[in-house]
Amino acid sequence: MLAPLRHARAALLLAASAVPLAPVHALAAPSAEDMARSISLRADWQYLTREIAWPASWTPDGSAFSYRKTVEGGFAFETYDLRARAKTPAFDQQKLAKALGAAMGETIDPLRLPFDQFSWGPDRQSIGFGIDYAGWNCTLTDYHCAPEADPRRPRGFGVVRDLSVPADNHPRLSPDGKWEALVEDNNLVVRPAGSRDLTRLSSDGTEGNFYDPETIEWSPDSRHVMIYRVRPGFARHVLRVEAAPAGQLQPALRSQLYPKPGDAVDQEQPVLFDVASRRQTVVDPALFPNPYQLSQPRWRADGKSVEFDYDKRGFGQARIIAVDAGTGAAHAAVTEDARTFFYADRRFAHDVNGLGGEIVWASERDGWNHLYLMDGKTGKVKNRITTGNWVVREVVKVDDAKRQIWFAASGMNPGEDPYFRHYYRIDFDGRNLTPLTPERADHAARFSPDMQFYVDTYSRVDMPTVSELHRASDGAVVATITRGDISRLTAAGFHAPEVFTAKGRDGKSDIWGLVVRPHDYDPAKKYPVIENIYAGPHDSFVPKTFWPFGYHSGGDKVIGMQALADLGFIVVQIDGMGTANRSKAFQDVAWKNLQDSGFPDRILWHKAMAAKDPSYDISRVGIYGASAGGQSTLNALLFHGDFYKAGVAMAGCYDNRMDKISWNEQWLGWPVDKSYADASGVDNAAKLQGKLFLIVGEQDSNVDPASTMQVVNALVKADKDFDLLVVPGGEHTVGRSTGPIDYVTRRLSTFFVRSLQQ
Repeated sequence: MLAPLRHARAALLLAASAVPLAPVHALAAPSAEDMARSISLRADWQYLTREIAWPASWTPDGSAFSYRKTVEGGFAFETYDLRARAKTPAFDQQKLAKALGAAMGETIDPLRLPFDQFSWGPDRQSIGFGIDYAGWNCTLTDYHCAPEADPRRPRGFGVVRDLSVPADNHPRLSPDGKWEALVEDNNLVVRPAGSRDLTRLSSDGTEGNFYDPETIEWSPDSRHVMIYRVRPGFARHVLRVEAAPAGQLQPALRSQLYPKPGDAVDQEQPVLFDVASRRQTVVDPALFPNPYQLSQPRWRADGKSVEFDYDKRGFGQARIIAVDAGTGAAHAAVTEDARTFFYADRRFAHDVNGLGGEIVWASERDGWNHLYLMDGKTGKVKNRITTGNWVVREVVKVDDAKRQIWFAASGMNPGEDPYFRHYYRIDFDGRNLTPLTPERADHAARFSPDMQFYVDTYSRVDMPTVSELHRASDGAVVATITRGDISRLTAAGFHAPEVFTAKGRDGKSDIWGLVVRPHDYDPAKKYPVIENIYAGPHDSFVPKTFWPFGYHSGGDKVIGMQALADLGFIVVQIDGMGTANRSKAFQDVAWKNLQDSGFPDRILWHKAMAAKDPSYDISRVGIYGASAGGQSTLNALLFHGDFYKAGVAMAGCYDNRMDKISWNEQWLGWPVDKSYADASGVDNAAKLQGKLFLIVGEQDSNVDPASTMQVVNALVKADKDFDLLVVPGGEHTVGRSTGPIDYVTRRLSTFFVRSLQQ
């Protein structure tokens, strides 16, 4: 039987050879010079633009605004004076670089200050900014810089207090200046201002159920105090060995408070006190059972009631709880129930006039994120403010007197990229919707404190940034502040990425992505494809603005993709279903389903791109990503190994039971259930197909690096081949914005050349 089969196969090959085929030219392997050019591309191109501006920061008095822009050799900070219509340096960058460098213990280039935006101090004699998630302040009189001091006790991801650090127990002065409140021996006490004559208001506080002085809030009339009594949660610590600490031979042990999904969180019980009568009222928790987190108490303007936000564990319910100051009775001013989840980081509420009668509330109850005017007494909807198949992205300002709201939204304009942000004004009753930023681009508007003007900074990936000053009343342009010039960048070989859309798994939703091709792209050749993935449900990630150089949480932007493409690949980035900034149903795909990562949509997108472009070789598709993108990369090879052939997974949260409590319970819920295991790269390691390269920073403080090593252990047990790079001392962003960037880039690039081109 074998011989006839061989003859049949030969006949088929002869028949196929008779059919003329379009020529396909082979790709030459990248040379050492190609690799060097690719690795240095960001450094070579990053400073070729001019007048590309960042969103503005207004001075407290609204007389001027400041912004960063690109100049020869780097970036300059500039201030525009509204009255003089003139530009001046925002500060002395030479002096600030020297002062900041001295404080940080390093040399800083004045044209490459390590921040892109800042806020003015109240007198314009100082500025504040962030560097690597830490706050800094610099004076502009004597140029002294120091990190922001935070006297508050740290909390692990906001839900477990670090009891090894004393709480900030400074006396809280009452509004009338007569009383001070503080905690002594775990109980609330008050005393006349400046006196040591203490009056104990509580006696039920203990070491294991203590009153937290950092939650003390006085009523405006100084008659009442609300404070939380706290039962501590589980203080889980992640331990990391630093094998090669700087300046010493022996390794060091690092410890970090790090609550994980399912861990017990601090239980906060609101307690109300009448200072004159010493009456204590423990607020009935029936309306806020099993809290994940309560916000700091907020007193209403008239002092008759106090409110706090409640997020239920598992993120199925959000409420504003209002407590009557006289009786201690609680009621739900607003309740948001979700079939899947409510997105805690994007909840918005505004107490109109600060009296609790009306509340502007953001809700996805109709399937899109919109604004509602709620009756704060009954918790019912008074009227809708916004409506339609589009999403409110940000509330900029609520004007109680004019009963107007200024907000950003996306998806309102037919035929436009639904992720582009535009700004609008609308009345409380939903009338007089007024667009303020009509240009077909993504906008970042910054309004003056008095809402009389705004600076609109807008761009697209194929359009350099424009920054304009507008009058807020009618949107008229007052002045053009900057207009980006990319002529030198274009001359160096930059090409804007191609925007491409295809239908998702539902046959209706447009899936948006970018395509980056080699600088010497030849449509007659066949190119392997690499996808840059970040699929966290908390946002969308395909760039919409021009700036192509910097890193973001999901990986590198366009220039990083270009550098990889120049080695002989087509590199793409896609926002599949399960990500944010579209409809609720679009994002809900991720609920208890993190292993999905939008892959059904992504694969359809790839196939649609290949049908359009014969050079797009979907028989050779690779993928790379970091953090949640690292988890998605691994899952591509575990669950879709028939499509994805190779992957580089960096700093991944491969098992969501190992990762931080906040991010994972938001998307997988509570209690920890089968959905956590279903998404686990550890539990599913034996399903690995294709070639895998794992990269992890030894000192990752965002994702427990043991998560990577547990995948390694499971792969070894499953007898799977893979590559592994552990960077000693490396943090979560190793190889992307800190650490040995060029080394990791070279290793990643070499891996894909070896895996997809040879």
